[in-house]
Amino acid sequence: MSGTMSKAVSIDIRGVNLSYGATRVLKGIDLSIRPGEFFAFLGPSGCGKTTLLRLIAGFAQAQTGQVLLDGQDVAGLPPWKRDVGMVFQSYALWPHMTVARNVAFGLEERRLPRRDIERKVAEALELVGLAAYADRRPAQLSGGQQQRVAVARTIAIEPKVLLLDEPLSNLDAKMRVSVRRELRALQQRLGLTTIFVTHDQEEANTICDRIAVIEAGTIRQVGTPMELYERPDNLFVAGFLGSANILEGKVMDGAFEVAGARLPLPAGAQIPAGAKLVFRPQHATLSTAGALRGPVVHREFLGATVRYGVRVADSEILVDAPFQSGSDLHAVGDTVGIALPPERALYLAA
Repeated sequence: MSGTMSKAVSIDIRGVNLSYGATRVLKGIDLSIRPGEFFAFLGPSGCGKTTLLRLIAGFAQAQTGQVLLDGQDVAGLPPWKRDVGMVFQSYALWPHMTVARNVAFGLEERRLPRRDIERKVAEALELVGLAAYADRRPAQLSGGQQQRVAVARTIAIEPKVLLLDEPLSNLDAKMRVSVRRELRALQQRLGLTTIFVTHDQEEANTICDRIAVIEAGTIRQVGTPMELYERPDNLFVAGFLGSANILEGKVMDGAFEVAGARLPLPAGAQIPAGAKLVFRPQHATLSTAGALRGPVVHREFLGATVRYGVRVADSEILVDAPFQSGSDLHAVGDTVGIALPPERALYLAA
């Protein structure tokens, strides 16, 4: 293994449809993942992201479409012939085996010479920082260490692609932050094309190069974390990634009428039919000159910022204001105005 894997491969999914009986789980999936990318499938529970991962691994079969690894269609190949390694949400470690035996399991199934198995196990455990734990059993390890054993077992077989199915969901919040950084560092060291399935947008944003946002079996948008946050294509993506204010209104005479106010539209703006106004809490400011007005209904101190909830007509608008020691804060019940720069306003449809 010597710290690196074989050449990173691309993954292309073309026209994939998958159903279980009358239930359509994946609908017309088209996706290209670049060699060496750390890619995320992000979406709510039941959206099809794990099914799509299992399809790539060979544990699910589509009714139509192709799955290509480095240009080779693997749709008809069983999992053990795809050179794909998968780390399951449960880790799936053998409790009666030592760490070293768990890592060796896949190599022994491939009937490698004993000397090669011992070398690959030692290299894999060294890579994940568990060389000193080779003789322990899983029950003697922390959750983060068990997760690293599962990763070591997978990379020991030197797969072309690494698939991670909610690998951090069993860890506490502090451990998740630590382990996700370790995963990212390991992926960059190995240069492996990696797909990470999660419903946690913070996890996807912090470690992945690009993200596919999935809703009800369809891909709603693909982009870098910043692209998806700053320029969402639709209301679902805007609402799923981070906090967003979403307000109903209508276009009238070059302005967007919302909550009793008229907000000027950017020159030449193309507003889709049925669009709603979308903006992030930090993009608005509390100002006496703000067109949107209402009372403060709650206030949260978040350290660097203070988050205000302002009732405007039938909506509650969130505004994040920078906190400065000694500054005056608006109290619950104060009537305030909200100003929104036109360039920060998005007008999105479903």
